[in-house]
Amino acid sequence: MNNDAIKKVYGRAAGVYDVLFGPIADSGRKRVVSNVNQLPGGRVLEVGVGTGISLTHYDPKHTITGIDLSPEMLDRAKYRVAKHGVKDQNLSHIESLAIMDAEAMTYDDSLFDIVVAMYVMSVVPSPEKVIHEIQRVCKPGGKIFIVNHFSQPDGMMSKIERLLEPYSDSLGWSPHFPIEACLGTDSLEVKEQRRVPPLGFFTMLICDNKLKASNAGLNGASPLPRTSMELGSMEQEASASPNEAPLSDDSPAK
Repeated sequence: MNNDAIKKVYGRAAGVYDVLFGPIADSGRKRVVSNVNQLPGGRVLEVGVGTGISLTHYDPKHTITGIDLSPEMLDRAKYRVAKHGVKDQNLSHIESLAIMDAEAMTYDDSLFDIVVAMYVMSVVPSPEKVIHEIQRVCKPGGKIFIVNHFSQPDGMMSKIERLLEPYSDSLGWSPHFPIEACLGTDSLEVKEQRRVPPLGFFTMLICDNKLKASNAGLNGASPLPRTSMELGSMEQEASASPNEAPLSDDSPAK
């Protein structure tokens, strides 16, 4: 897996992503957002925000920042925010949507209270780097939510995953992805681990960030609030839909 292959796959898939993959990922996404909404208001970073299918479901008490590597996916997210913000919702709590590599974020240490990574970890070239970056930008003691498919250690499914692994670049994700790739550090404490539908194929991890700020290391500048230019651009996009399949209808997170 490399970033060029990832951008190519998800650039092609952006227009149909919600239709093809939205329903499959729906249960895990709703469970994460529901858990986030039960926490006190704070700054939330969603890593791999994609088409922004979860953005309209966060409680306005939170301030939301989203990042993604794919410009095409992020365009869909911006259009979604513009459409809902202009039509029927006040989404001023969506602070920023930015193209960014999750392995090298340009945010200050300890900037976010909560970091969310849904269906991302088996997509990136180096999940260990992403976990470190997630911990670095998350405040010590902050919450980290991960939803992903983790490969089975044995059995028929394990054999299928290993057979598919050479085709990772074409698939856009790594079929053989052990959970240890996310949990290789003692500074990430798993508080809850739960299988989620469909068929328990995905796993939700709720973690406490135990990485001390002094061990993180500075890496760039904090995100700026959306400028009036960006807001205006989003509003224009609300009346200029991308020329692909329509955005899926968003149902409330439960």
